[in-house]
Amino acid sequence: MTPRKDLLDIASLTDEEIEFVLANAGPFKDLFKRTVKKVPTLKGKSVLTLFYEPSTRTRSSFEVAASRLSADVIGFDIESSSVVKGESVLDTVETLESMKVDYIIVRHKKSGTPNLIAQNTRASVINAGDGWHAHPTQALLDAFTLREKFKDLRGARVLIVGDIQHSRVARSTSLILRRLGMNVAYLSPGSMMPREIPQEIAQFGNWDDALAWRPDVVYLLRVQSERMDEPFFPSAAEYHRNYGLTDARVDIIRERGLWLMHPGPVNRGVEITDRGMNYEKSLINQQVENGIAVRMSVLYWLKPGAEG
Repeated sequence: MTPRKDLLDIASLTDEEIEFVLANAGPFKDLFKRTVKKVPTLKGKSVLTLFYEPSTRTRSSFEVAASRLSADVIGFDIESSSVVKGESVLDTVETLESMKVDYIIVRHKKSGTPNLIAQNTRASVINAGDGWHAHPTQALLDAFTLREKFKDLRGARVLIVGDIQHSRVARSTSLILRRLGMNVAYLSPGSMMPREIPQEIAQFGNWDDALAWRPDVVYLLRVQSERMDEPFFPSAAEYHRNYGLTDARVDIIRERGLWLMHPGPVNRGVEITDRGMNYEKSLINQQVENGIAVRMSVLYWLKPGAEG
């Protein structure tokens, strides 16, 4: 397989590359059971996290993954850097390039920023979320999590619920799951449904119709309030009543034996109730755990300085 320098989205990956990352995540996850959880794979390499947006799960997951591969981890603090004085992204990257870092994990509110950075550094750049565009490692960990449960994803059905319009997770995860043979449907208010959706993705405006589609997995999305210039629904209470996983809907998915997912962070009382968080077939914690294994696999796979 031709070495690849960067991971910027799912669309640009070959089937072979997706399979490579997913297959190697398994052995990396096995390390979690050992007393010593480190391997020397990236000893002597440096991994820098460059997050222009807040993050808990993704950033800490990458930091743990890099540490377990024995890399040196550097957290770039945007709030105390020259960025707050107006330094451009490219000027920041030029500074980092002079430090000879090997990997840059970047999150930015503007779509395409990781691509711009990748074009201007020899370091391997990993997109940890850019605007509404993409979140490839979230998609990979979601696929890995579901393959642990289904083994073969072909023909299984996932219902993605919530703020599709503003969700990079919905775009990346629905793409990878369709490529792996799953059927995907969206349930969302009309104001949060993108105008352009692939024809093969079913669209629903209410839970009754969506559940009649007979999904195997319900994937809840966080309402992206920070990405909205104006309100897309009257109130959080109304959103929860019409599109959230209420206690009554928890009973329905329990009766049907459906799996439950959410990329986090969870807005309790909006997307989901406390009872929903305690649902026995929830995969939310497994997603967090698997995120470390998948990101270890990604760091292992990418080659700084490669042309691909």
